[in-house]
Amino acid sequence: MGQYTGAVNASQPPSLLHTAASLRALEAVLMQRCASDAFALMQSAGRAACQRARVLWPEASIWRIFCGSGNNGGDGLVLATEALRVGKQVQLLRTDANTMAAVAEQALQQFLAAGGVVHDLLDQERLPNPDLVIDAVFGIGFNRAPDAASAAVIAAINASGCPVLAIDLPSGLNADTGAAPGACVRATVTLCLIAWKRGLFTGVGPECAGKRLLENLAGALGAAPRVDWDQGQCQLLSPLQIATALPRRPRDAHKGRFGHALILGGDQGIGGAALLAAEAALRSGAGRVSVATHPDHAGGFILRCPELMVRGLDTMAPLAILLARANVIAVGPGLGQGPWGRALLMAALTAAKPCVVDADALNLLARDRDFPPLPGGSVLTPHPLEAARLLKVDVRAVEADRFAASTAIAQQFSATVVLKGAGSLIADPDGLTSVCPFGNPGMASAGMGDVLTGVIAALLAQGLAAASAARIGVLAHALAGDRAALRDGERGLLASALIAALPAVLNP
Repeated sequence: MGQYTGAVNASQPPSLLHTAASLRALEAVLMQRCASDAFALMQSAGRAACQRARVLWPEASIWRIFCGSGNNGGDGLVLATEALRVGKQVQLLRTDANTMAAVAEQALQQFLAAGGVVHDLLDQERLPNPDLVIDAVFGIGFNRAPDAASAAVIAAINASGCPVLAIDLPSGLNADTGAAPGACVRATVTLCLIAWKRGLFTGVGPECAGKRLLENLAGALGAAPRVDWDQGQCQLLSPLQIATALPRRPRDAHKGRFGHALILGGDQGIGGAALLAAEAALRSGAGRVSVATHPDHAGGFILRCPELMVRGLDTMAPLAILLARANVIAVGPGLGQGPWGRALLMAALTAAKPCVVDADALNLLARDRDFPPLPGGSVLTPHPLEAARLLKVDVRAVEADRFAASTAIAQQFSATVVLKGAGSLIADPDGLTSVCPFGNPGMASAGMGDVLTGVIAALLAQGLAAASAARIGVLAHALAGDRAALRDGERGLLASALIAALPAVLNP
């Protein structure tokens, strides 16, 4: 199912995601509650990592461990000491000549006392080929591009031809943003220590991390009490949230109780986008769905999906009645940026009803700030290039910090924002950000964003608040994509195949 390979158990509730700063605070709380110190925490981390490596690769006998000079390198040194004790052939390579952090120096002396040998990086060519490579070069404090020497180390790790275990996160990855401004380790497995780092779940994080596992160290520290941390302001979405947000419908339900979504879009020659959004809205439980589109498309829409109410618009005169009947408006799929599309967007924003704003509607907003403010309870769904246009920045700035970009748009428009891409983000104006760990590369195809627009519009129509509709919509969209890919494969996955999978996801 794509790149989601066990990051969290699907039966687990939402998890908190941490920045480097909040993780350090969490470490301090953990040490205080366990009457521990930094070296004891490092011992626990290294031993736990060694045990995980033995379970994951029981036949691996030669372990090549790359250790930096910081605390991540110290974790690797403790792991190396434990590996020696259980009979592994350990090839430990220091990756720089810097003075080691104090607790890492303790770990180094412990390794040497256990009979360990520290090899020079130049020794790699004459050492036996390893069965397992362990990356303990950079930790959560690393937030820049690696220098040339470090990049060469990362290249050697990636070229090893054997499994790679990254300790805490792949070296070169920014723990806070999920960006890698330079070389980055491509791990087979990343063992995240204590708590999830948010950079593992968005941007290039999922690709670089491989399979993501969590070692919270509670057991290793003597059944430490649960540590609750509420300042991360970031959560990892869970499928359990769907059932909570969408309870079973009552026996006396009727279509009027589940809202009326109006889809505005589908200019001449680009009608498919509006049709996909409308079909997705129906499949996501909206009681009624209307479409206002170019007259050329109206007949085809009805033939394809007779459950839709379709009106071809050659003038804006009939639009007032359609807007009055709907309780939610989705505007943008196939809208175009000409006078017709601009008129539809203006009508949507002045109707004083929650809007889902996507595609060309976003481009029009970015180009012309004379539009009225978004109605309350609205959701914007940009991809990175659209986000860059809204923020008036280069797309590289968006990808460098997706969290900051999504939050900035949410605050600028006083709306909930879905920043699409690998590890889609949902940012609400109150500062909470959610990350979706599901979805797969097959969803990088035309029409997928239009489907998401329809899903969110349907959930808004059914009464969910904007932030909840965005979170559940992104989650359902990604899970439906995974279902479709599991059935048909990723390459060639169609947006219409995802639509067919939506009811199963939304009726857990």
